[in-house]
Amino acid sequence: MKRTHYCAEVLEDCEGKLVVVCGFVQKVRNIGNLLFIDLRDRTGVLQLTFNETTPPEVFKEAEKVRAEFVLVVKGVVKSRIAVNKALKTGAVEVFVSFMEVLSTAETTPFEIKDDVNAREELRLKYRYLDLRRKELMDCLFFRNEVTFLTRDFFKKNGFLEVETPILVKSTPEGARDYLVPSRVHPSNFFALPQSPQLYKQILMVAGIDRYMQIARCFRDEDLRADRQPEFTQIDLEMSFVDEDDIMALNERFISELFAKMLNVNLEIPFKRISYIEAIGRFGVDKPDMRFDLELVDLTSGLMKTEFLIFKAAIDGGGCVKAINVKGAADFLSRKEIEKLAEITEVHKAKGIAYTRISESGETSSYEKFLSAKEIGYIRGQMGVDKGDVVLIIADSNSEIVANALGNLRVFLAEKLNLIKKNTFSILWVTDFPLLEFDEEKSGFSAVHHPFTAPNQEDIELLEINPIKVRSRAYDLVLNGTEIGGGSIRISKPQLQHRLFELLGIGQEEAEAKFGFLLEAFRFGVPPHGGMAYGLDRLVMLMLQRDSIKDVMAFPKVQNSSELMSSCPSQVEKKSLEELGISIVGEKGF
Repeated sequence: MKRTHYCAEVLEDCEGKLVVVCGFVQKVRNIGNLLFIDLRDRTGVLQLTFNETTPPEVFKEAEKVRAEFVLVVKGVVKSRIAVNKALKTGAVEVFVSFMEVLSTAETTPFEIKDDVNAREELRLKYRYLDLRRKELMDCLFFRNEVTFLTRDFFKKNGFLEVETPILVKSTPEGARDYLVPSRVHPSNFFALPQSPQLYKQILMVAGIDRYMQIARCFRDEDLRADRQPEFTQIDLEMSFVDEDDIMALNERFISELFAKMLNVNLEIPFKRISYIEAIGRFGVDKPDMRFDLELVDLTSGLMKTEFLIFKAAIDGGGCVKAINVKGAADFLSRKEIEKLAEITEVHKAKGIAYTRISESGETSSYEKFLSAKEIGYIRGQMGVDKGDVVLIIADSNSEIVANALGNLRVFLAEKLNLIKKNTFSILWVTDFPLLEFDEEKSGFSAVHHPFTAPNQEDIELLEINPIKVRSRAYDLVLNGTEIGGGSIRISKPQLQHRLFELLGIGQEEAEAKFGFLLEAFRFGVPPHGGMAYGLDRLVMLMLQRDSIKDVMAFPKVQNSSELMSSCPSQVEKKSLEELGISIVGEKGF
């Protein structure tokens, strides 16, 4: 018997029709001579009704049905007397004339419902059951639609989708590669791609001009709420463009996506701020601008202070910065502020100085050490009113101050419910540093990757003052999370070699790692640039979910294992021998 409708398609316009539906049993309600079954498929839930008009053998079979049995039923659609407004199909029901149990089901480890009370580990072990829940099924439907709209948008804008290899050359830069041993080439390894970066640049050399791909990528790194070891990128590259061209196109893409999927209108062009401005005002390079709590630099007005903590920070080349938590005095007691200091210690700050102005009086950990002029300066700069709490961090390392206050800012916004719900704040962060000093290797590392072009105005600083060189890189930030990033690439071989030298990559190493790209550049390369989005992360933020796992069918857990299939797992000794691999110091996980 063939299905005629999905459950959610059986609506008022089907009244009087004979339909065939299939699915899982959500719930059974037996009240004697009347029996109801809620049937669920991927689209929704539909009520099946069995009464005195039902063939006796069908009614008898229905009485044996339990939750999660798989059924196919046939019946006539009728209007319901008591409409269930919680269901899309709540105005109709199907009076069943035929039913077949296609599969029985044991009692599930947890109940299949949206507000399920079950540990995440249990739900991930039985992920196929977890995915039957409407909220997760809806996430996959949403993701599917985002993917479709993405392909449609870029196709309409002249992009060609090209699949790049999954087995690639290992060129470790940044995160660790996942390595794949080659049986045919003993002692040699493929890597799984961290991104299609080099291939998409080579596609520009090939003349593709506008490339896109929904690409699978892999990074052997520690997991967080918004990261997974394998993930999906919306990957783009364009020739004969500059930053403005790429940003303008992607603003149209994101605004169209939000309009069609969420009915949210994002104003174009998106706001742009430089990396330096982002760090200065918000302490981080991916600021959440749905709330205030901006950082205020107090250094200039405290240059002559005798307060040792502030003086040591300033004399050491650092700074003194603060935030004013408006109206928070009733919520941030001295004890609570001490707890905040523990949070900032994680970011290497040595403590928090505070002034708290409550209805019952004023308390401060530092004002007694300052002159009246310095107190007035700080209060004036911070715009202090009754009920406010001023939090100050000072350090000889300005990065520590920014990082600690920036993360404290976000923590307080969440704790004090300062973030506007159901709002989206989106902006570009530009002019990132090209290089950063890596203490571990006592040399420079690329902030993004070694193919990012330096700002034209700063090229002369490459050998003179590399740390001051700005890159032609840009990140797109949504609600305090980076959803995508990219850059204009280096297209001149001579400039690429200069950057390699700064990164400590000699000619021999460059040829070994990137020779195929450098070889391609010998035959003519157009100026090009691009960007990539984390599809999983983008969907998570659009749906305002707390975890990226909610928008992936089969996610990994903290230790990069997948609980449902119990992988990674050991393999047969014979398979290892064929690859020339022996295991030293075996460990489970």
